[in-house]
Amino acid sequence: MITGAVVLPLLILLVLKGGIFLFTALIVLLSVLGLWEFYRMALPERTGDVIVASLAGGSIPLFLFLPLHPVGISQPAVHGLAVPLLTALFIACALRVLFSFRDIRHAAGEVALLGAGFLYVPLLLTHLLWLRSLPHGIDWVFLLLVIVMAGDTAAYYVGSSLGKRKLYPVVSPNKSVEGALGGLCGSIVGAFIAKATFFPELTVGDCLAAALLMGPMGQLGDLFESLLKRSFGVKDSGVIIPGHGGVLDRLDSILFAAPAAYYYASLFFANR
Repeated sequence: MITGAVVLPLLILLVLKGGIFLFTALIVLLSVLGLWEFYRMALPERTGDVIVASLAGGSIPLFLFLPLHPVGISQPAVHGLAVPLLTALFIACALRVLFSFRDIRHAAGEVALLGAGFLYVPLLLTHLLWLRSLPHGIDWVFLLLVIVMAGDTAAYYVGSSLGKRKLYPVVSPNKSVEGALGGLCGSIVGAFIAKATFFPELTVGDCLAAALLMGPMGQLGDLFESLLKRSFGVKDSGVIIPGHGGVLDRLDSILFAAPAAYYYASLFFANR
């Protein structure tokens, strides 16, 4: 299934027309919904805790990013807020489990899953906001989306028509080596299309590096979410997008690719 049938076009629209605050609101909303889906898969018996943890953890992007606008706190200072914020959330989760566990044999696993959710969904999604705040930030967000969507589309069609060797059948039986290689080629083509259309500041080296970083990371993000779903015994992360699964099913590639995009752009591009 081709990633982003609903969520990615909405991201594109908000990047173009919504401004930074509406884009931030969308990321927070996706963070809350994605975290809710993760906890519903991981901790189906903790219904009340899932709601509270999703609302609290889903707000992480808001607290890590909004200080940038408009008061001018530096990016490293904002990044520094991640440590106390995640610390407070983890301790709150640990204390909640400490005083409310049902089976002591499962208590450690519940704490680990609650903490993992904060890292997996909101912290990774925050990189989209940091990416958006860089020079040429809008272009970088679009480049990320193009690389992910082009790679996902190419992997789907190449795998469907030419796939013979299984890539990782215990995690994702339908994915093939040929599809993965086709996806990588699609990501490279997407990067050069971006350079030729809306992002001429990219060099050939940037196109190759970005595609070779974000493309494989996107595929790994997809595989990782498949691992989670198989581990939790579910087919889709949710049903919020009719016919397309849940929010995490649409964002799995972006979650892993966004940090790669941000750190490449900030380390090797922003200071040119």
